[in-house]
Amino acid sequence: MNDLIKAKELLKEGYTCVFCKGKDITTTTERGVLPLVKWIDEGKCFKGYSAADKVVGKAAALLYVILGAQKIYTSVISKKATDVFEKYGIEYWYDTLADAIINRKGDGFCPMETAVGNIETPDEALTAIKNKLKEM
Repeated sequence: MNDLIKAKELLKEGYTCVFCKGKDITTTTERGVLPLVKWIDEGKCFKGYSAADKVVGKAAALLYVILGAQKIYTSVISKKATDVFEKYGIEYWYDTLADAIINRKGDGFCPMETAVGNIETPDEALTAIKNKLKEM
């Protein structure tokens, strides 16, 4: 649990996503799912790590499965993300549970959530997310 506490503390320092396992800490200030996709493309494995993230929707949750996170704290989580975490046995904590993740403009659904709407497997989600990122 100490790793999760450390990740959560670092999140409050201005990072958007943090992975912690002992003294090994990885952080980013990039927004959205982009850093998760980059880490997957780099072959990073965070198996057994704890993570903290500002917002986790279904798209991010499926990427966390690929990355191997064990425990996750987020400020805001969608119901569909909780379903993913429960399916894959990832422990999670949150401050706010949302029906859906809204886009940055606040006028519709997050495009990444829409991209993975009917997708259930992490690998299919990664492909859909990458395709969506290319469109944007």
